[in-house]
Amino acid sequence: MTERPLDVVGIGNAIVDVLAQSDEAFLAAKGLAKGSMTLIESEVADRIYAAMGAGVECSGGSAANTMVGVASLGGRAAFLGKVKNDQLGEVFMHDIRAVGVEFTTPPTTRGAGTARCLIMVTPDGQRTMATYLGAAVEFSEADVVSGTISSAAYTYLEGYLFDKPSAKAAFRKAVDLAHESDGKVALTLSDSFCVDRHRDDFLALIDHGVDVLFANEAEIKALYRTRTFDEALQAMRGRNLIAALTRSEAGSVIVKGEDIHVVEATKVARVVDTTGAGDLYASGFLHGLARGMTLAASARLAGFCAAEAIGHFGARPQGNLAKLAAGAGMT
Repeated sequence: MTERPLDVVGIGNAIVDVLAQSDEAFLAAKGLAKGSMTLIESEVADRIYAAMGAGVECSGGSAANTMVGVASLGGRAAFLGKVKNDQLGEVFMHDIRAVGVEFTTPPTTRGAGTARCLIMVTPDGQRTMATYLGAAVEFSEADVVSGTISSAAYTYLEGYLFDKPSAKAAFRKAVDLAHESDGKVALTLSDSFCVDRHRDDFLALIDHGVDVLFANEAEIKALYRTRTFDEALQAMRGRNLIAALTRSEAGSVIVKGEDIHVVEATKVARVVDTTGAGDLYASGFLHGLARGMTLAASARLAGFCAAEAIGHFGARPQGNLAKLAAGAGMT
């Protein structure tokens, strides 16, 4: 692939994360399923936020986190997403630009406020998310910048953004623009609940031109309605794309056509917070592909980045991933 000004451009929900430690009793009291992502309205967000313990606020969103990871690896990344011109919007714009990710989407001046994700982390490191999407879901075809898409080797689409028809149209436009410029398209399914809501549309989008698919075990089983991971794996074989399927401590499985690569997970001393593990896995894998690494090497780098994420509180890397990866012989 010819070198581009950008390695990856991500399209997704522009969200400010609020992370706080919690327990299972709190989740039960608020009607939240542990380990899931629940969409909530503004009033519910206010009630949960008021009841949460002391938290840490930082700009987030799945695809945005992935772009931050690419930049930390030394890659060239951009992000397209919607915020409002309010306090949280300013936080988001400052944070993502400060780490070297290009962000030029103008903030909206009307309607709902900037999105926020309330993340409750239980003692076992599992995260449960309650998300108010606000302005983020107003992203539309008009926000898909053709010059940015054509400048990128990979365009990365976040499944969490897929709820509104305007977002589906924006994704289809991004796919067409990427392929018109000989770029590649990557899609993350994001959450099994997203798959349940949009299975047919996801399958159509995959057939429409997805080159790299990211999914964890639950998501790929939900996509193909299988009882076991092995059945879902067989459903992926023979397709004209790369599937990066993550299995937590069991590592990941990479499928391309009939070829399968099984890659062990990077060991971590202690699981602190699984928030962002899948996001940073995608960072490492896409960075590896953009730099011409093999599928197996890209998956090992991806697992290394995911391990860095779960070793601390918060969804974004605390250390410089480029230096950490070089020190571990990953690049």
